[in-house]
Amino acid sequence: MTRTNEVGETRTAGVAGAPATDAQPVYPHTMRLQRFLARAGVASRRGSEDLMTAGRVTVNGQVATELGTKVDVDRDHIEVDGMPVKLNQGAVYLMVYKPTGYLTTMSDPQERPCVADLVPRDRFPGLFPVGRLDRDTTGLLLFTTDGNLSQDLLHPSKHVYKTYQALVDGHLTDPDLAPLRRGIELDDGLCQPAICRVITAREAEAVAPQGVKPGTTAVEVIIREGRKNQVKRMLSKIHHPVIRLHRCNFAGLELKDVAKGSWRELTDREVQILKAGGIPPKQASAKRGGKPQETPASHTRHHGSHGSAPKRNTYRERYTG
Repeated sequence: MTRTNEVGETRTAGVAGAPATDAQPVYPHTMRLQRFLARAGVASRRGSEDLMTAGRVTVNGQVATELGTKVDVDRDHIEVDGMPVKLNQGAVYLMVYKPTGYLTTMSDPQERPCVADLVPRDRFPGLFPVGRLDRDTTGLLLFTTDGNLSQDLLHPSKHVYKTYQALVDGHLTDPDLAPLRRGIELDDGLCQPAICRVITAREAEAVAPQGVKPGTTAVEVIIREGRKNQVKRMLSKIHHPVIRLHRCNFAGLELKDVAKGSWRELTDREVQILKAGGIPPKQASAKRGGKPQETPASHTRHHGSHGSAPKRNTYRERYTG
C-alpha cells in the first residue's frame, strides 16, 4: 500500500502505529531522480541536475535527462558515469595535491589538463572541487560529492581560513607585511586583516625546493576570503609580486600523506573538522590589540601523519605577526 505526501513522493505504509527505527530506515518508495542523487551523496541537488542534463545518469540502462524523472528506490538501477549509485552509500571527501599546470575545472574545451584528471571519477561519480586554485598554484584542493558542505566552506559568512606559502620577488621584511595585517585595499574593496609572516627556507620547501635565493623572500599568508588571485594581488600591492604560490592548509586540514598529483580520502576526524567549520589559527580568536605569542621554530610541533586532527596549541602557535 502506498500514499503520496505533500511533495509528491510516494511512501510505503507500514504497520499502523509502528515507528521507523534506525536499524531499518524507511525511504520514499519513489522520488525525483535529482533528489535521489543528492541524498545518495553524488552531488548537490543542482549538481545532480547538471549531471542529468549532461547525459551522465542512466536509469535501468536508459539515459535520463528529464529533470522530472522519478525512480523507484527499491527496484530501479541508477548509474552515474557507469558506476552504480545506492541511497545509503554516503558522501565522499578527498584531499588532492594539485600540481602546477592544472585548471580547477572538471572539463576544458581546449583540452588543457584539469584537476578532474587527478581524481577517480569512475569510482566516485559526481565529484567536484571545493573552491579553486589558479593554474600555476599548487597545493591542497578538496573534492567532495557533498554539495551542502561545499557551500558552507565557501560561503563568505563562514570565514574559513586558508594558509598559503608564497615565494615573492625582492627582499621583504616583517614590517613590510603590516598593510596586510591591517587589511589592504584592492581594486575590488578592502581585504580583511591577514595573518602573515616571513618564513625560513626550511619551511618554504614547497615554493623554494632549491632554497630561497638572494633577491627573493618566502612568506606565509593566512586569509579567510576567497577573491580571485587574492594573495597574489595583496603581495603585489606592497610591491612584492608572487613567483610561486602554494596552499598548505584549508580550514585546519594540512596537506599530509598525499604525493603531488595524487589524492586520498579524508579521515572521519578530518570530515568532522570541516563540518564544524574548520580550525582557525590561534591569532584569529585573539582580542584586538593583543600581541600574539611567538614560538621558536625549533619548538613547533606538527600533528601525526595518519590524518589525525592538528592539536589546537601546536601547529597554530607558529603563526606570528
